Amino acid sequence: MLDIKFIRENLEVVKMAAVKKRTDIELDRLIAVDDMRRDIMTRFETKRAEQKKVSDGIPTASDDTVRQQLIAEMQSLKAEIQKEEEALKPVMEEWQALMLQVPNVPDMSVPDGESDEDNEEIKTWGEQKQFSFAAKDHVDLMTAHNMVDFERGTKVHGFRGYYLIGDGAKLTWAIWNYANQFFQAKGFVPIIPPTIVRKANLYGTGHLPNEADDVYQTQDEDYLIGTSEVSVMGYYSDEILDKSQFPVKFLGYSPCYRREAGSHGKDTRGLIRVHEFQKLEQVMLCEASHEESVKWHEWINRNTEEFIESLGIPYRTVINCGGDLGQGQVKKYDVELWVPGEKKYREISSASYFHDFQTRRFNIRYKDEDGKTRYAHSLNCTAIPTPRILVSLMENFQQEDGSISVPEVLRPFFGKDRIG
Repeated sequence: MLDIKFIRENLEVVKMAAVKKRTDIELDRLIAVDDMRRDIMTRFETKRAEQKKVSDGIPTASDDTVRQQLIAEMQSLKAEIQKEEEALKPVMEEWQALMLQVPNVPDMSVPDGESDEDNEEIKTWGEQKQFSFAAKDHVDLMTAHNMVDFERGTKVHGFRGYYLIGDGAKLTWAIWNYANQFFQAKGFVPIIPPTIVRKANLYGTGHLPNEADDVYQTQDEDYLIGTSEVSVMGYYSDEILDKSQFPVKFLGYSPCYRREAGSHGKDTRGLIRVHEFQKLEQVMLCEASHEESVKWHEWINRNTEEFIESLGIPYRTVINCGGDLGQGQVKKYDVELWVPGEKKYREISSASYFHDFQTRRFNIRYKDEDGKTRYAHSLNCTAIPTPRILVSLMENFQQEDGSISVPEVLRPFFGKDRIG
């Protein structure tokens, strides 16, 4: 959430941000509603001050007549204050709804564009695999080795259901264990957060209201998270941290749930797009400095790149265009893995920074050197998601005899160097 003072003082900048992010928001209406809010609040506070002054004078009234006059005046002011409170309610409701739709201002380096098709490649690593034999996709490979069962997954879960079994489950555990070791060596503190959260947490991260169709809701009006970022960010909500705690570095692990409501007909085969999955997520808090945010943003994205390089999977990194940025993101990188079966790169990780957009919503603050209370900055980046990583791993490491070579770094965790 942006500060209303910042919005008012930089209205044209925020309007340009909305255009760049392809966000439909009535900013002029927000300013008009804010004018109404400020006017009512001024009248409200003035009458509250008058009421207090009159109330303080009652005990010291010179006689009963004066006292009764003051009591009558106080009751009249009380009724006027109640009217102002009633007038303020609908104004505040509209103001809050509009404020929740205001996008964060993207960095100057973010390219213009409508969608992920307009993201700009900034790096490639590794050789795209070329096979001298008829290569298979991950579905055929994993099915042949009894690593996955889509038929029974669909029977039990429904569309996009799956079971990971045998070596499919063992390899997934190996990836988790290796990732946990790899990212803890970077100084991250492991954390397993709740996966059922209150609605306020999704508003806090900016996933609501714009992604309402993609989240699962319980009968108690709580929500299932689509990333551990949501509940990890809530850890320090309404708290004031000591600056010496920065940078805060959490490695969140959780099951994740997404309805994929806007993906009808897309990626219906295999493990690319499923309703439930697991993910390790880098979540960070740092001091309120653009330079610090930029530094740590590059760092967390590079962490994931290094992890993918250690597996030996070819990838590319793209900078996301304005139309492919979320509401709160200042800048985002995507790391995409090479999928031989599709002859294209597929997203495996996103790295974003938000300045104080999320922390204002969560009310996460700290005291700086001068004792001033400031909102922290937040960042996050996928460490690794499963089972999606299996898509590229299976396809890139398949052998002519139908077996699958296991990346060397996973072998101590998996227990063997080959599947099949």
